[in-house]
Amino acid sequence: MMDKTRAYNWYISLVAASCMVLYGYDASVFNSVQGSKHWVAYFDNPNPQLTGAVNTSYTVGAITAGFFLGGPLSDYFGRRWGMGIGCFLTIVATVLQTFSSRGKLGCFIAGRAMIGIGQGIALTSGPVYIGEMAPANIRGKIMSFWQMFYSVGSFIAYWINYICSLHIESLGEWDWKIVVACQMLVPITLICLLPFIPESPRWYIQHDYPISYARSSLLRVRSTATEVEVEIHLIYDTLQFEASNSTSYSALWKDRSIRKRLILAFILNIGQQLTGQGTLNTYSTAVYKKVFKSSDQIALINALNATFGIIFTLNATWTVDRFGRKVLLICGTLGMAICMLGVALVSSQTPTLADGSKSENVGISIVFLLFLFIFFYKPSWGATTWIWTAEVFSMSVRAQAVGMSSQMQNVANAIFQQFFPTFLKNSGFKTFYFFFTVNICLAAYVYFLIPETKRLTLEEIHITFDGTHHDLHERESVIKVRADIDLSLVHRKQLTGKSLIE
Repeated sequence: MMDKTRAYNWYISLVAASCMVLYGYDASVFNSVQGSKHWVAYFDNPNPQLTGAVNTSYTVGAITAGFFLGGPLSDYFGRRWGMGIGCFLTIVATVLQTFSSRGKLGCFIAGRAMIGIGQGIALTSGPVYIGEMAPANIRGKIMSFWQMFYSVGSFIAYWINYICSLHIESLGEWDWKIVVACQMLVPITLICLLPFIPESPRWYIQHDYPISYARSSLLRVRSTATEVEVEIHLIYDTLQFEASNSTSYSALWKDRSIRKRLILAFILNIGQQLTGQGTLNTYSTAVYKKVFKSSDQIALINALNATFGIIFTLNATWTVDRFGRKVLLICGTLGMAICMLGVALVSSQTPTLADGSKSENVGISIVFLLFLFIFFYKPSWGATTWIWTAEVFSMSVRAQAVGMSSQMQNVANAIFQQFFPTFLKNSGFKTFYFFFTVNICLAAYVYFLIPETKRLTLEEIHITFDGTHHDLHERESVIKVRADIDLSLVHRKQLTGKSLIE
């Protein structure tokens, strides 16, 4: 039942999830504007190396922020400040790109690098905030909107680009400037909203603030005082045991349990991009040019793809907490593998027309399979990868570990996308056999190595992974607290006829 507290949980989580709109918009914006003849002319027809540098600059900025800036800023200043700093840098960088001097591609590249830094910081704090604030029983459902907002960002970028492409002559060079400038709308809105949402109670406790700060924050997002006190007890208990090992980032490689989680999360986030989604998002225009010749038609397909991406991601909201993370990841990879195999077979076993394109029926079949690929990808490796990554790390290293893990997506993209254009040029749609193989391997990886985290509190997830000497003591402590919760639920039901959940 959606009461006032549950609604507020959704509200603050969706505010934080809006950070992902920045990523989704930016991931699509350059794929859109590089097709503008006015952008090409404005920057004196840059060669492929300079065009590639535009993408690389963003990637380098994001990786740098994710590995070295996002975690420390989020841990030192707080989750809200981390998101706010990232949004501010994105606004400054957007202005820098939009009003770059004519012919000065270096200025545009600098803006792209700054956006990468800003988003690397925001994308570290956002999922950590949601993971720490959302109740365990709906955390997966709420986190699924993190990926959906990526699709919202792509949706906005592609449709703005499509509308501008219909008015190229009247807009002139503003056909690409409008697409770039609109990127600052969401971060401006976020900066206005962030001061009015509570800071993470786990951050308050970790930084030795008075307990009243954490209690006040939790009272805004939990139904009863009993739940608040139980959760505060769990947080203190977990921090006490973490402190007995290490409270610094050195635990990422010194603590065997945390190191294991980091490696698993690294591979999961690399795998997310190697499913084929990362490449299609950047090079979908190049892929569709092998089938269609009309640029307007390709722009429309990209826009529709982003639209359906929002709808498909919503499937995660009702499946991720019901069936679990592993089921979604495995089913997603198997479905994507079938789609990639279908694209490769349809394209390679059908004739090519004299102009180098495919027949209309073949084109429709390929588009359908790539849309079906998105149907499988969005709720599984799109949403669930972020959910699992934000859940599994200990409190003392959570922000840094999430930042590093999420940026492995950009590391994978930076490496693979350097040779994918050549791969596509030389092999055509046979490259999709590669994605088919990768997805089969990822299904096996999840089945054998990824633990389930469905409906566990963050502290219980810590126990699932932890193999240190204090594991039994901590487990007994958590069991005792959970028993206290159960007793309070029974007592409340006896008095009122309703449980806390009801």
